Amino acid sequence: MAKYALYVPLKSKPGKEAEVEAFLKQGAELARKEQGTITWYAFKEDEGRYAIFDTFNDEAGRDAHLSGEIAKALMAKAGELLSEPPQIHRIAILANK
Repeated sequence: MAKYALYVPLKSKPGKEAEVEAFLKQGAELARKEQGTITWYAFKEDEGRYAIFDTFNDEAGRDAHLSGEIAKALMAKAGELLSEPPQIHRIAILANK
């Protein structure tokens, strides 16, 4: 069972929704290459609001992800695509199915 997760809500700038969605779809490709990332989801919560949720077996996998290509790309594009900085929530998973 994965024990660690990240939840990152994102709010796009007006008119940048399609670019945010394309960026998130590219993120899935990068996540597939990360051995420590167990699951990686990008989803739309509401108009202009998106989020990333990913899981890890250990802190090392989560830390590697946070210093990896997806995080670097997100921070590089944040000012262009997002109306506020990404908030990274470190989560401990208590149970799953």
